[in-house]
Amino acid sequence: MPDTDELSRRLAARDASLWPARNVSANRLGWLEVPREIERQARRLASFAASIDQDTVVLLGMGGSSLGPAVLGAVRDRLGEFEGRRLVVCDTTDPKTVAGLPLEDAFILVSSKSGTTLEPNVLFDHARTRVADPARYAVVTDPGTPLERLAGELGIRHVFANRPDIGGRYSVLSYFGAVPAALAGYDVAELCGRALEADWREAIELGLAMGEAARQGRDKATIVVDEPFGSFGLWIEQLIAESTGKRGRGCVPVPTTEAEQGDDRHVIEVHPKAAHELGEQFFRFELAIAMAGHVLEIDPFDEPNVAESKANTSRVLDSLPLPEVPSRPPEEVFSWIAAERRPGDYVSLQAYLPFGQDEALEALRRRVRDANGHMAVTAGYGPRFLHSTGQLHKGGPNSVLAVQIVPSGPTGEVAIPHKAYDFATLIAAQAIGDHESLLAHERRVIRVVADDLSLIS
Repeated sequence: MPDTDELSRRLAARDASLWPARNVSANRLGWLEVPREIERQARRLASFAASIDQDTVVLLGMGGSSLGPAVLGAVRDRLGEFEGRRLVVCDTTDPKTVAGLPLEDAFILVSSKSGTTLEPNVLFDHARTRVADPARYAVVTDPGTPLERLAGELGIRHVFANRPDIGGRYSVLSYFGAVPAALAGYDVAELCGRALEADWREAIELGLAMGEAARQGRDKATIVVDEPFGSFGLWIEQLIAESTGKRGRGCVPVPTTEAEQGDDRHVIEVHPKAAHELGEQFFRFELAIAMAGHVLEIDPFDEPNVAESKANTSRVLDSLPLPEVPSRPPEEVFSWIAAERRPGDYVSLQAYLPFGQDEALEALRRRVRDANGHMAVTAGYGPRFLHSTGQLHKGGPNSVLAVQIVPSGPTGEVAIPHKAYDFATLIAAQAIGDHESLLAHERRVIRVVADDLSLIS
């Protein structure tokens, strides 16, 4: 068994030799120190939150800038432990979802590490057509990004410049998570304090066990979370999948609220009792996944395949109209899975549909699981997953059966300022681009048209 104390010391010392040569850890380990730094900013963040008049905050982001806040908002709503603003997270380009955002009555937070990510940028452009007042906005981004410069030109109320040596999926305890947490009513000092109390030894042992299980064929990391905290799966699946899914290896996160067993499963239970305990869980799993990468001999801080679907989307949009893509009837999905599945496979349900279908998507996930001997099945919305589990689908083991679900037609008409396409065209191009990327990596994929998820059989 590796010496966990020694591994702990090496990680704290930012020892890049924990991971393969030419890893990017040199500018990606700021998350180790940021809880202490943000803890010192808690009073400032509370003062900022108190200055906001609106009762609703709409966060426009994608991937690492949105999934942690989505968890924080959902848990606060479910537990009702303290008062705070309603936090609405928009990390989709679906026109129906975008049109339904309560922007006119909200304070708007735009979050993007690079400041160049397409989705938050076009959402920001759209928001400004509905809410022009720059005092109704704040921005979280890295220093010197195009988004920071634009915010300055527009006179945006507040810009939070995050320390740049933190990757998106490790950023939940930085300004990217702390600003929305403060706006939602969290005590940021307590949230970060809980993170600082995390047991490094236990977290490292957790990551070592996860990595060893994957090496032994038990690569479906089944994260069982108590129901009030079920949304934790949104964040943990990105951290695990995008960090470990590369070089043909990886841990496949299967977030669930019920025990799921199988020969290829490695079960991890998470039992927080209060909302602020999320701080400890966030940091605990960040430590663990860094160690899982050590065991798997991969770089847990890069994401080499994420850019592929982005490039494909851009190419599709540059060559409008949209190309025709062959699809299969929804009633053929179950027979296709039965014909294609091999031992150790998992199914990824990828719904390019409007938000608000969580129950139907979860019901479909369970039906697919139960019809196939309780095999691992994941489910998520596109394009959200392109910035999270999408890395695993292309860079991880070739064990994914991808079921791409698209609507029969546009779910609404919402223009994008200064673009030659609207949101309906954009999300369709993103689905096409990812379909091409999956095929390029010789992944097994079926594309079906289904407005009603219950029709898939």
